[in-house]
Amino acid sequence: MRLHLARFPGDPVFDTALSHAMLRRVAAGTAPESLRLYLPENALLFSSLDRRRPGYARAVALAEEAGFPSVIRLAGGQAAAFLEQSVAFAWAIPDVDAHLHIRPRFEALTSWIVASLRKLGLDARVGELPGEYCPGEFSVNLEGRVKVMGVGQRVIRGGAHVGGVLTVGGSDELRATLRGVYDALGLEFRGESAGCISDFDSSLGVEDLLRAMHEVLIETGHDLESARFDESIVREAETLMPMHHPEPRDDRGNALRASRTHPKVVHHDDSD
Repeated sequence: MRLHLARFPGDPVFDTALSHAMLRRVAAGTAPESLRLYLPENALLFSSLDRRRPGYARAVALAEEAGFPSVIRLAGGQAAAFLEQSVAFAWAIPDVDAHLHIRPRFEALTSWIVASLRKLGLDARVGELPGEYCPGEFSVNLEGRVKVMGVGQRVIRGGAHVGGVLTVGGSDELRATLRGVYDALGLEFRGESAGCISDFDSSLGVEDLLRAMHEVLIETGHDLESARFDESIVREAETLMPMHHPEPRDDRGNALRASRTHPKVVHHDDSD
C-alpha cells in the first residue's frame, strides 16, 4: 500500500480533488492501493444532496463566516466539518467488484480506527449516536457519548474510496459551526453528540494519533511504501476541482467529461 503524508494547504477543494484523482488512478490500475493520512485545514464538506436542499446557500454562507470554506465531497450523506485539529484519511482500493464489497471496506476501516484509538487508551466504539451529524452505522464514538469520526465511501468502476476525518481538538468550534449549518439545512443535530479526542484526554494530539494509526496498520500486516504525488496527478486533480466547488461552475462540464471513463455510483454511511 502506498502511503501519502503530504499536505496541500490553502485550498480544501484541491485536497478533495486530489483524493478523487488518486481514486481514479487506483481504479484504472495505474497505481496500487493507496492511503492518504494528512492534517486538513478547516473546511465544511457538503454532499451533492445537501446542495439540493433549500437552505444550502445559507449553510454555505454560515460556514464561510465561521472560517470554514465549503467543498462538495466524494461521498454522499450530510454535512461534516474538517478541523485543523484533526486527521483526515483517504483510502483508495482497487476492486473490479467494488460494489459488492462496500460493507467489508467499512468494517476494515472502522476496525483500524477503533484499534488506533484504543491503543491510546480511549474507549472507542462503532455505531450511530442519536442526533449526530451525518448519521451512519459506521461512525466511531468515545464511550458511546461523543462522535469523533465520520466515514463515507465512493464506488466507481474498478475501485472504491473510503474517506473521512478523526477530530482531535476544537469541539466547541465544531459544534458551533455544525449547529448553524444544520439549522440552515433543516436537519437534526444534537450538539452534545459531537466532540473530539482531547475532550477525553487533553494530552493527546494529532501526532499521537498518526503514530497509533501507522502502528496498527503495520501490526495488521500492511506493507506500507512511503510515496509522493507526482506532477501529473496534481494536474489531474486540478481538472477535477470544478466537481468539488460548492457552487456549479462553467468549467464543471470539462471535469465531467474528464471523469467519464469511470462512471460513478455513490454509497455512504457517514461523513467524508
